[in-house]
Amino acid sequence: MSDAESNVGEPSNISESTNRPDLRGKMARSLAQGGMSGVQVISWESAETALTPKRREIIETLREIEPDSVRALARELGRDKSQVSNDLSTLAGLGIIEYEKNGNAKAPHLTQDHIVVEPIV
Repeated sequence: MSDAESNVGEPSNISESTNRPDLRGKMARSLAQGGMSGVQVISWESAETALTPKRREIIETLREIEPDSVRALARELGRDKSQVSNDLSTLAGLGIIEYEKNGNAKAPHLTQDHIVVEPIV
């Protein structure tokens, strides 16, 4: 996972002097403390470039089904396997998905239940 994203950890208070990755981590912890567990907070720059409509469709599909391979996911989406694979690589680079080995295939799955984009302000 890049420093552009943060997952849930221990609760703490937000300090004005912390940097953006620290603030994303604190935001994730605050959401968890408020009852929203399984949260990943990503930077708005990452969201702007990475969360295209096709990639959001992949995320929504992975919420609903657990494909046993990239090929199975591509079939479900009605898309070319190589395009889906490229989109999954981008999502994996952000820590949004990860792969589980399934024989010779890689089964993609979400790493968290919720994805939140950091506030712009």
